[in-house]
Amino acid sequence: MTTRLLIVDDQELIRTGFRLFLQTQNDLEVVGEAADGHEALTQAAALRPDVVLMDIRMPRMDGVEATSRLTASGSSPRVLILTTYDLDEYVFGALRAGASGFLLKDASRDRLLEAIRVVHAGEALLSPSITRRLIEDYATRTEPLRPSTRLLADLTPRERETLLLVARGLSNPEIAAHLVVTEATVKSHIGSMFAKLHLRDRAQAVVFAYENGFVLPGSSG
Repeated sequence: MTTRLLIVDDQELIRTGFRLFLQTQNDLEVVGEAADGHEALTQAAALRPDVVLMDIRMPRMDGVEATSRLTASGSSPRVLILTTYDLDEYVFGALRAGASGFLLKDASRDRLLEAIRVVHAGEALLSPSITRRLIEDYATRTEPLRPSTRLLADLTPRERETLLLVARGLSNPEIAAHLVVTEATVKSHIGSMFAKLHLRDRAQAVVFAYENGFVLPGSSG
């Protein structure tokens, strides 16, 4: 199946560069472009892309607001944030708004393709080093919260442990090795955890874990 893409960036040269490269892939189709958040919303509604490649800093409406409106619209596309800075102050807001992950604009072509395919498959693209630094930086500037007793009661001990490992940025194979279980078991724990906490993907799980005090900045889980 072909993955339909919408490229959102206020720099035409960047949009053109992405389009020319992505159109060389048989499983990807660039269905449209947008120069700001307002145009992205209009294009997304008309073109129904599967994945939106979203810049953050744009005129009129930035990528955070556009992501928030897209993900709140029901059957929304997956949003992959493309940013110039690995600690961009807006990236955390975009993850909270529902983005499925983010990638630096200077990433390799192979990494970009991997990111698009991972996000389209329903996973979240979270760089353990960059994402953890970003969220910990945010968390150190806010008051720590106590984990919700009700939420803790809803999760099994294994699900709570899995949530902590996801928040640390571990992949499914790494979590399986840590817990000494199969990847299928890890996927089952994650699926159940997402359902109980009403989370869409790993990006939301990481944000949730920090915001609700399941894991604290600098902790090893």
